[in-house]
Amino acid sequence: MQQTMSFWRGTGVLAAVVMLAGIGSASAQTQGMERRNQRRDNRAAARAAKQACKAGDEKSRSECRQEKREVKQAGRNGGGSEANATPAP
Repeated sequence: MQQTMSFWRGTGVLAAVVMLAGIGSASAQTQGMERRNQRRDNRAAARAAKQACKAGDEKSRSECRQEKREVKQAGRNGGGSEANATPAP
């Protein structure tokens, strides 16, 4: 009797672990979280572009700002988000 209960308890625990592992591997991110991560990546790329521009010393401060804007705008329009894209006429 004790061995039978132990077997069923072990089977139940194994089934629970398999179910939880299946849930954990599913995509847990929502669309909003993905968009936020994309915006963070775009900002980081723009910062890196500006730092590289400032380190080069061949461009003025305003040219570096413009380059940063262009990188951010390219991230908005090229990132797959249609919310910030300009509408087609």
